Amino acid sequence: MEIQVVETQPPAAGLPVTFTQHAQQSRTNLQLAAEFRTLSIQLSEDDERRSQRLRNVQGFLQSPRWREIFNEIIPLRSAYQQRWTDDQQRSVALTKIAEHLRSATHHTETVNDTYVKFNTSPTLGLEAEAVKRRADRDGPNVVTARPRLVYLRLVSWFFGGFNRFLWISMIAFWLCWQPIGNPPQTGNLALAVVILFVICLQALFSAWQEWITSRALTSITSMLPAECTVLRDGQLQKIAGVQLVPGDVVTLRAGDRVPADMRLVSVSLDLLLDRSALTGATNPTIGTVNYTNENYLETRNIAMMGANITQGQCTGVVVATGDRSVLGRVTQLTLRKKVARTILQIEVHRLVNGLTTVSLVVGALFILLWAVWLRTSYPGFMSVSDALANGFGVLVTFVPGSLPISLTLALTAIAKRMQRHNVLIKNLTTVETLGTVNVICCEKTGTLTQRNMTVTHIAYADCECLAARLMGGPTAAARLYETAALCNDAVFDPETAHLLPAERTVSGDATDCALLRLAAEIRPSPTNVVKLLTIPFNLRRRYMLAVCKQPNGSPYVLVKGAPETLFPSCTQAQTADGTLVPFDASLRARMENTQARWAEESGCRALLLCRREFSPENNPLAGLEDNPAQMYTVATQSLSGLCIVGLVGMVDPPRTEIPSVVDTFRGAGIRVFMVTGDYAPTAAFVARQCRIITGSIIDSIEDALDRAEHHLIAKTNPAAEEKPLSRLASRISNFTSNASPQMDDLCKCRSTPTSLALAREESLAETAVGCRHSLVVSGPELEGLRAEHWDAICSYEEIVFARIRPDQKLQIVEELTARSNYVAVTGDDVNDLPAMRAAHVGVAMGNGSEVAKEAADMVLLDNNFSSIVTAIECGRLVFANLKKVIMYLLPMTNLSEIVPSMFNVVLGLPIPLSTFLMLVINTITDVWASTMLIHEEPEHDILLHPPRDPQKESLVNVKFFVQAYGFIGVIETVTGHFMFFLSIYWQSGIGPSSIFLAFNRWSDGYLGFSKAQLAEFVSVAGSVHFMALVIMQWGNMFAARTRTLSIVQQNPLWGPRCNPLLLVAIPISVAVALFVNEIPWFNEVFLTGRIPVEFFFLPIPFAFLLIAAEEARKYVVRTYPSSVVARMAW
Repeated sequence: MEIQVVETQPPAAGLPVTFTQHAQQSRTNLQLAAEFRTLSIQLSEDDERRSQRLRNVQGFLQSPRWREIFNEIIPLRSAYQQRWTDDQQRSVALTKIAEHLRSATHHTETVNDTYVKFNTSPTLGLEAEAVKRRADRDGPNVVTARPRLVYLRLVSWFFGGFNRFLWISMIAFWLCWQPIGNPPQTGNLALAVVILFVICLQALFSAWQEWITSRALTSITSMLPAECTVLRDGQLQKIAGVQLVPGDVVTLRAGDRVPADMRLVSVSLDLLLDRSALTGATNPTIGTVNYTNENYLETRNIAMMGANITQGQCTGVVVATGDRSVLGRVTQLTLRKKVARTILQIEVHRLVNGLTTVSLVVGALFILLWAVWLRTSYPGFMSVSDALANGFGVLVTFVPGSLPISLTLALTAIAKRMQRHNVLIKNLTTVETLGTVNVICCEKTGTLTQRNMTVTHIAYADCECLAARLMGGPTAAARLYETAALCNDAVFDPETAHLLPAERTVSGDATDCALLRLAAEIRPSPTNVVKLLTIPFNLRRRYMLAVCKQPNGSPYVLVKGAPETLFPSCTQAQTADGTLVPFDASLRARMENTQARWAEESGCRALLLCRREFSPENNPLAGLEDNPAQMYTVATQSLSGLCIVGLVGMVDPPRTEIPSVVDTFRGAGIRVFMVTGDYAPTAAFVARQCRIITGSIIDSIEDALDRAEHHLIAKTNPAAEEKPLSRLASRISNFTSNASPQMDDLCKCRSTPTSLALAREESLAETAVGCRHSLVVSGPELEGLRAEHWDAICSYEEIVFARIRPDQKLQIVEELTARSNYVAVTGDDVNDLPAMRAAHVGVAMGNGSEVAKEAADMVLLDNNFSSIVTAIECGRLVFANLKKVIMYLLPMTNLSEIVPSMFNVVLGLPIPLSTFLMLVINTITDVWASTMLIHEEPEHDILLHPPRDPQKESLVNVKFFVQAYGFIGVIETVTGHFMFFLSIYWQSGIGPSSIFLAFNRWSDGYLGFSKAQLAEFVSVAGSVHFMALVIMQWGNMFAARTRTLSIVQQNPLWGPRCNPLLLVAIPISVAVALFVNEIPWFNEVFLTGRIPVEFFFLPIPFAFLLIAAEEARKYVVRTYPSSVVARMAW
């Protein structure tokens, strides 16, 4: 029967109405909540009060005092005019929405009137033709986002980032042409045009990058459509939420997300809706059928789009979809949220800004040197336009302007890579955060195990048996069947009715599915018992209750739950033949021992099945069939005098790949903790199967507290550290005497290399404290712990948290994050939401609830825990590849290009490398290789290093700059200048000694050469210098592919980690070099020269020399990890 709750129904006792108090809300949610609350206040105002308020505001705005105030801020008028207009438009829109919602009557109409109004049926739903008509009329059920204004996007593309400095440089070069140039130099005009072309190119690239990023994220998120159960043509169907239309009859259960605004027509007694994303309220709201408030936004019989069903189930009629829903209307009021930059984006922008500042300082210094020194000491050496062009040329060429774009492309490429491995990433921030994760808190059932629960053991009051060889008389079997089948929310698929129970398809919780299969084994045909009421299982109360009734009998109660929860309420237990015996202390101890033995021997999860029957003349449930609210109250008060039907043990085997996955995480420096609601011995058994626990000694909470006290005493009184912990020393001594062959395995802990067998008794306890790294702790034991206790707990390498409530799971995450851990949390239902939101990365399974997938940062579409390995690898890969890109770009764009300008100004050389050729390197020849390095495969040891700590390991540091400038940069700079001097000597016989300090002597008649001949020598030598740097970048390209591995270990041409597209950079750069140096127009305008054929080959040995030097450095790093070279490795 359908159960309805009247508006006066109070919250049921024990409902978890506060478990989301600590959930973190995004800025978008807060904006929605603010607009929602404003709308609600407007709806609550009466007409007279609202009119008076509007008259007061209008009167003030028209008053002389307001005009006086406004005149005082005239200078700010233009700045605030647009904001004022936006506020006015928002106020008008807010008023219109409020008027519309004020006239809404969906919540005040009766259930029957709602069905009639939308021309739908509670038994048939909508017909296919009606659905098509309404879909054509109302469109898809989606909230459209306000598009970003085109002109703002154009401004961002053309003037954002480094382009603003390019505009300044372009104007400077234009001015250097005219009017500063005397005579005007065509090369400066051409450079201004080239820079303008580069700006357009950067803008187009930014637009393309934004488009593909948006397209990639859209395609990724579209892989996760929200589904809902709808009644159409008399059949329950699973459809995507976007296909809903007004009038659809939708059924929702705990874990579902409300897909549209719905008028509730039937609800369970424990229905709770979490509307925090919309209203800002932290506590879930009880859902009702009758309206509780005239205000449409405050009544409890409207489930608004975006709310989450945290408990219970309900049925509703869709009254508004898409932009017509409350969420859609409120969303249109909120300003578009500026996308927050990721940590890596902040670091890249900081690097670019730092390099830009340096380039501004260097450029200004060059101009200053010309003004105070060169202009007077060496007149004629450098004109005003030459000095300005040289200074602004540094600004153009010093900063790799494409670096921010490369970062976004790297994040997008990694997100697409993860998509191919069935890992869905909802935002780019998650990609880089994955690289910092050092703790994973995972669920047991469904995450580590197969979610294929099977009942294996059954215990009565007098005996126990295997489920495959079920013992007991008909009475005991009938009671066992009823509790297993009726106190159950799982259902068989009717299409598999011809199969055996073990082969049939079942939908529902894994525990319920196992019990339903057990019931089908006992009695294949269902009984005609009527279920009057169901109180679903809850992690706080840890039991499920059902009120049932035989056709001509009296109501009775069936209960299943955790043994330690129900044992105190039991007074009787049945034997195998159905006889009822008292449940005394000895029987309870025997059953508790049975539960512990099952858990320790086979990892069984134990569940207690109970019932309570009443005499016909004294049955408090009799006559309450039509009063479900009263029945709910009476049933919850009937948890006393229970009779134990049986204790069942069930097993859920671990996934076969889990042990190797956990070992991979351990090798990557990531701790894997199990957080489960199961019995502690059961959890510990499964944890050992999964290799989450590997230690020979498993600590309890008492040991952890002793450890905390020991550390506290040692900190406050160092002398006390010499005293051993007697209880611990005794325990370890007993262990070593019985298990000495395993001492080496026990002491593989990284804290100490000393064998326990060789330790003295005084240091035995201290050594054990270092080696003992496994802890099993239950939820009740976490109550009242102090900060130093949590310090000790969080220091363990292997932890199993058992019997954990949702609020305790949140506490665990908060305690871990407070100690500088970066935590990922898996979850699959609403109980996991608080912890998932508090963690750095929330992970949901593809078969989890819609609420969990909505709240998660990452979804494993294949429900495979091992996919997190790929995710972690990709998170580290994006950081590693970005460092490689920067290592490839910095030596060329900084040192190799700034030194020629410095030599020109300080040492009087003719400019060894022109601004134009520097610009060609930055914007053309280096682009392809840097883009391909983004797609570099991970090094095979990427998961053999500890995770990155963002607080300690930044994207670039001193070691990075030493490598880029002090090693690679020096080799490239020396090679480029060597080729420059060699080219001049090759052409004219002029040696370097005659070139240094030439200053204004490098003119007509110097060493017998004309001015045109000297200019030709410099043009050709500059082009040779350019070609040498291009070829040296080939070597740097291959050297930057790995940080420690040899080029042989990560072959670029073949093998699983090859990157053959890198080779395309070679013909591209050669083609560009030929294009800008061989075409006469470029020779005349940009003063380039034709490169002699031999200089296409002479730099190649130097490129191999660079690779060889890097190979030698990497060899030292791998072979001598403690050497100075290894400590300075980037």
